[in-house]
Amino acid sequence: MGTWRSLRVAFGLGSLFMVLLIIVYWDDIGGGFNLYPLQDRKHVSHGSASDPRTTTGPSHFIPSGADRASSSRNLIATASNKTLGLEVEEKHVEVMEEEDRDTLEQRNEERTGNTEEAQEEEEERHETFVDEDQEVRKRRITDMCSGVDATEFPGRTRAFEQIPNRELDHLIVDDTHQIIYCFVPKVACTNWKRVMVVLSQSLISPSSGKPYSDPEAVPPELVHNSSLHLTFAKFWRHYGSLSRHLMALKLQHYTKFLFVRDPFVRLISAFRNKFGRPNEDFYRQFGSVMLHRYGNVSGRLPETAAEAFAAGVTPTFQQFITYLLDPETEKQSIFNEHWRQVYRLCHPCQVKYDFIGRLETLETDAEHLLKLLKVDHLVHFPSGARNRTATSWERAWFAKIPMEMRRELYKLYEPDFELFGYPKPDSVLHE
Repeated sequence: MGTWRSLRVAFGLGSLFMVLLIIVYWDDIGGGFNLYPLQDRKHVSHGSASDPRTTTGPSHFIPSGADRASSSRNLIATASNKTLGLEVEEKHVEVMEEEDRDTLEQRNEERTGNTEEAQEEEEERHETFVDEDQEVRKRRITDMCSGVDATEFPGRTRAFEQIPNRELDHLIVDDTHQIIYCFVPKVACTNWKRVMVVLSQSLISPSSGKPYSDPEAVPPELVHNSSLHLTFAKFWRHYGSLSRHLMALKLQHYTKFLFVRDPFVRLISAFRNKFGRPNEDFYRQFGSVMLHRYGNVSGRLPETAAEAFAAGVTPTFQQFITYLLDPETEKQSIFNEHWRQVYRLCHPCQVKYDFIGRLETLETDAEHLLKLLKVDHLVHFPSGARNRTATSWERAWFAKIPMEMRRELYKLYEPDFELFGYPKPDSVLHE
């Protein structure tokens, strides 16, 4: 009986405690527990002292229906304002992004413009340098030929009309583009002849049935066919007594150019190309002569270049130099074009060249020249392999040549060294 009463008293006290808790923490008539009572009391304490809804103590004010409606409108307005704020913010971000894109594009354009301007300025500086270099090269030839700073050489003072027709066979004429090119063997002449073939449209491609338009596609074995090129040597056959008059007119009005090379390096290149491997024509015409005269070969020489190479009987570089210095060589015939002096091939004292290119600066000179000729939109200079004979090889190649022979050889080619501004090869001419 005592235990039962104790349970009832405990139950009653527990119920009373629960009621008190409900009264203290009940948030609104609509029900639900307020999980943040301290935050709510802090919020209420911010109300005005005259506001009848502001109370002290643990209980909360329960809003009327009108107040709840007003609160709903405030919540909706707040939500609308927040939504509008988000839209404004998003719009602002879009505007900022658009401005950033515009700024970035503007900076890129400015950067691109600056790069293009810098490139144009660099090209202008380069062209100015090339033009100035050309003026130096041309002035040197003028001084040499006029006697101001002259090394005497055959034909320096003769007039153009005095040059025999057979010595004008290296002046190729392109009437369409008003160009005259004097080709020098072993100075990129194969590729320049390819360019002239494309410009003159003198060779038909068997694959297309049309003239070649790409110099690199022109077969190198065909480009040296003399029938492809109109040269001054052929003018007499074409124009008769008018030939010299037409030559003079074309020399006056056409753009004339040639390419040159260090004379000794050109000699080494010619020897390597014509005698360093089997070449039937050059063996029969020159190699066998060198072997007979200076080779001390007993018995009969091999009849062909292939047999000579198989037997190890081939001209040496010293025999080649001896042949060039032999007075009998000059008496019997003019030098072959591959080692004939440039002043004898192209007559720089009689032909006033507008452009003198060098093999040592071939790529830049070729690019500048094609612009000068106004054909850079029609043709490009072939980018094929270049002759690799270098100036640094001279000392090794001349190591076995007696010093007296070296100096005689320099005298033979001194006009080319002087005319075209190549330094005297002291490393070869002095021990």
